[in-house]
Amino acid sequence: MFAPGHLGELTRLIPFEMVDDVLATTRRTQSRVRLLPARVVMYLLLAGCLFADLGYRQVWAKLVSGLHGLPIVVPTGSALRQARQRLGPQPVRALFDLVRGPAVTTATQVRWRGLLLAAIDGTTLVVADSPANTSRYTKHRCNNETSSGYPQLRLSALLTCGTRSVIDAVFDPVNVGELDQARALARNLQPGMLLLADRYYAAAELLSTIAATGAHLLIRAKANRRLPIMRRLNDGSWLSRIGTLTVRVIEAQISITTTQGTHTGHYRLLTTLLDPHTHPAGELIRLYHERWEIETAYLELKSSILGGRVLRARTPDGIEQELYALLIVYQLLRTAMTDATDSQPGVDPDRASFTTALNTARDQIVHAAGIITGTVIDLVGVIGAQILANLLPERRIRTKTRMIKRSNSKYQARGPNINRRSYQATTSIAIIIPDP
Repeated sequence: MFAPGHLGELTRLIPFEMVDDVLATTRRTQSRVRLLPARVVMYLLLAGCLFADLGYRQVWAKLVSGLHGLPIVVPTGSALRQARQRLGPQPVRALFDLVRGPAVTTATQVRWRGLLLAAIDGTTLVVADSPANTSRYTKHRCNNETSSGYPQLRLSALLTCGTRSVIDAVFDPVNVGELDQARALARNLQPGMLLLADRYYAAAELLSTIAATGAHLLIRAKANRRLPIMRRLNDGSWLSRIGTLTVRVIEAQISITTTQGTHTGHYRLLTTLLDPHTHPAGELIRLYHERWEIETAYLELKSSILGGRVLRARTPDGIEQELYALLIVYQLLRTAMTDATDSQPGVDPDRASFTTALNTARDQIVHAAGIITGTVIDLVGVIGAQILANLLPERRIRTKTRMIKRSNSKYQARGPNINRRSYQATTSIAIIIPDP
């Protein structure tokens, strides 16, 4: 009856002993061995995130399809639901606390001048429209006095750039703002880190909170924000003050040139790295685009794993349970990807394919393969071998950050005359020295 409790090759990253310890710590170990032990239900929840398009009975069929010759039980949908409710969200949250954190890697792309690069941002997810869910998660109000079809929640995450590992994440109803969630995530910041964020996070109080942790920041600010010039630096940047915090301001014009012409944008960045000799302004401007990696991470969560689907749980406890399971699965896939690229010196973690890792992990569950580690430890495994055999090409310069090549809808939401071609591009950066 414990045999269905596995996650294929990913079980090696979240072994039975870890799950049993979490269950014992949260007092969710069953008092008697049932047909659905708590450990099996934990792995069922995680497998449900890998097969987000299937119901839990179908997920169960995936877990047992490779267990030939064993007298496996066939639980009903009601039995699976009661088992998940009996488990509750506490052990899944505790398991997330064990697996979250920056990946251990030798990749130089994760650090810049000795600082661990991290990014913070928020997004929204839709949840099942049930009376229990709408009592906690509200629907978005529209201008025509109507509301969105589904309730929503707000998720904010703190990730490492390069490996895109989850350092921490919080979620609340949408009436809780991203700044409030950012203050909660700031507890994970520490000296030796450099936080990247967009201009929404440039609030004076939040900047002081981040700086108080000992971590440095590189955050975009609005171009029309009034910042007094305290001292000019020789690289074109200048020192200013926001509240009681001394910051360095870097202004630049970034131009992208293609055969269709040149597009120029204005950027103003704030940083607590005050020395222009050890942290040149030009390098900081180039570094800021790494912030976009958190947008890619949200794409992998919402599109690659969930396929744009609504979270299936119909109660707030179920939503908490499911979302923590989703974050755990994402972290396990990212860990497997990092182990693979780290085995090949010089391979950028960006070249690892998330969909390759996801589909290979699904196959390993169906075959119940790689569950038990052999006598010879192989950190790469089947998932890593597939990743290394299907590395992505070097990332191209992105010329249209908000444009897609092909719309998911048959309707032309942005009009029929949108140019979706890709162009070779060159980028130039000009530091703007403020007028005295």
